[in-house]
Amino acid sequence: MRQLLQQEDLGKLIVRLGVGMLMLFHGINKLLHPEAFGWLEQTLSALGLPTFIAYGVVLGEVVGPLMAIVGWQARIGGLLMAGNMVVAVLLVHLSQFWTLNDQGGWSLELQAMYCLAAIAVMFLGSGRFAVKPD
Repeated sequence: MRQLLQQEDLGKLIVRLGVGMLMLFHGINKLLHPEAFGWLEQTLSALGLPTFIAYGVVLGEVVGPLMAIVGWQARIGGLLMAGNMVVAVLLVHLSQFWTLNDQGGWSLELQAMYCLAAIAVMFLGSGRFAVKPD
């Protein structure tokens, strides 16, 4: 029984698939709805930042998740996803940082879960169930 419960590589796969697939949905949605990039460009422009940065979301919400899902350079994929979440919080959710939601939970708990799971992938790597284990 103990050996059955000690499956680090399976745990790594579950974390990679979980955060990668859920983050990928956000990226696919942005690709299907290009107006999302327009909104990001406006937000960046209002802050005095270059608008091309908006397309970095493709790295953080499409490329990074795919890297994690297949297990190719999963650590870099985790870094891309975590970086994406940090930027998302800074650009969109910063005003919610010290707030609670109607259920008493942190208003940014979803963003935190994405970010922390991505950081876990970054530190854990792919495990052996991967295209290229690291």
